[in-house]
Amino acid sequence: MNALDFKNTAEAAKILGLKKGTLEVWRYQGKGPLFHKIGRLVRYSEADIEAFINGSRRMSTSDTGKCHADTLG
Repeated sequence: MNALDFKNTAEAAKILGLKKGTLEVWRYQGKGPLFHKIGRLVRYSEADIEAFINGSRRMSTSDTGKCHADTLG
């Protein structure tokens, strides 16, 4: 992982189709993608953004996303 793999809050929000403020609130609430705190800077790795997107997969609108062991190959 190198510095080019990191996105600031605005860049990460754009990738996710969110407002920057949404990511800031989620960060405070402990939601959203994992992030790195480097001094005063907040950075999101591309891998963590991708993992967050992959972790949001659901089979229905009522799906809580807990465990889909029965659907795994």
